[in-house]
Amino acid sequence: MDNHFGGVIWTNHAIGRLRERGIKQGDAWATWRNPQESKKGNSGNWVYRRTYGGRSIEVVAKQNEKKEWLILSVWSGPAASFRDKKRISLFTLLMRKLFG
Repeated sequence: MDNHFGGVIWTNHAIGRLRERGIKQGDAWATWRNPQESKKGNSGNWVYRRTYGGRSIEVVAKQNEKKEWLILSVWSGPAASFRDKKRISLFTLLMRKLFG
């Protein structure tokens, strides 16, 4: 895997997650480059999402001070929309945390 694949900088953390989760770097790059959905994350990060079959890939990225894009992390899981994730109330999250 390449730390400068696709003209962006891939952190060692992101490369490690690709390997550990069996995600192709090209699929992660395509998700970042042409997402189906995106949302603002924490600390200036963006989360980009794309579904391939029944699985989704999510890529966390941000620009550095030189305006270069950094891929910070990548994960995959069953397809579910960001909207569904946002609908979970704080109360529900707390109850899950407390009672499993």
